[in-house]
Amino acid sequence: MTVSKAQQKAVSKYMKNNYDTTLIRFKKGSKSLIEAAAKAQNESINGYVKKAVKAKYEADTGKEIDL
Repeated sequence: MTVSKAQQKAVSKYMKNNYDTTLIRFKKGSKSLIEAAAKAQNESINGYVKKAVKAKYEADTGKEIDL
């Protein structure tokens, strides 16, 4: 199924208005290890990293965060 230019633009606008983005850099070889660990948990890399950040944030602050 082909996605129209209008649909691409709408998705881009939605993402810009509703999400923050950040770049995380890992040492060479680490990405494949993280990817394998995420796959073992049936998660995407993004979901796996977000879960880890959420757990660390809540442990450090005692507050919940919705990622």
